[in-house]
Amino acid sequence: MEDNVKEGNQRLRVTLLGTGTSGGVPSLGCQCEVCRSQDPRDKRMRCVVMVESESGTRVLIDCGPDIRQQLKPLPFKPFDAILLTHIHYDHVGGIDDLRPFSVFGPIRLYGDAKTCSHVRNIMPYCFGDHLYPGVPKLELHTLTPHAPLSVGDLRIMPIEVMHGKMPILGFRIGSFAYITDMKTIGDGELPYLEGVETLVVNALRFEKEHHSHQLVDDAVRFARRIGAKRTYITHVCHHIGLYEEASKRMPEGVSLAYDGEVIEC
Repeated sequence: MEDNVKEGNQRLRVTLLGTGTSGGVPSLGCQCEVCRSQDPRDKRMRCVVMVESESGTRVLIDCGPDIRQQLKPLPFKPFDAILLTHIHYDHVGGIDDLRPFSVFGPIRLYGDAKTCSHVRNIMPYCFGDHLYPGVPKLELHTLTPHAPLSVGDLRIMPIEVMHGKMPILGFRIGSFAYITDMKTIGDGELPYLEGVETLVVNALRFEKEHHSHQLVDDAVRFARRIGAKRTYITHVCHHIGLYEEASKRMPEGVSLAYDGEVIEC
């Protein structure tokens, strides 16, 4: 296990393209101070992260319904893989918008068996012998927790976390780990996170328990448990409060993430 978990000290560039919960921020119809804020750090698209290696390997984690806006400012070049944490719409609702990337060849999607099956079910026009003209060219690849995946020069370790009662995937790449929509994690997963220095992890808000998402205190305890040196809180809702004020409530070593933030790790 040790070789699979601790392998690699390659430098990574991680761009948080979206840090919001399923409805995004501002929330439709809401007039709270966060939703009315003019601070760009209070405006959050659905969770997507881009990981790039020094040699140019590019991987997306999730592909939500805001993906077109999130990718438009970036150089138009291929992604080596799209990693999917789970099938919920805010994490897969933008797959069809990737169709322009088909000019580079097949778009490779990686997820667990349940996610891959659901992608086929919700996008049947992308699979089969007689494809609708212009559909994205999708390739589905099934991942299994703890079975490492090599993409270019990146070695990716899928782990399993629980989104309420639903098992979903998190990903560890070198000393970086990305986990979203987690409520709990089994003790058996922790060895696969040994040595993680930079953690991006979900926390919906500070107060009011949620059945399938962590609160900030839960995320902080988890980060301390695995020994992360830097932790960034993502997948937050407007109830987290204004960025400026919520940031002051974060303990040492923990930051409230924002859309467009770049992390070198």
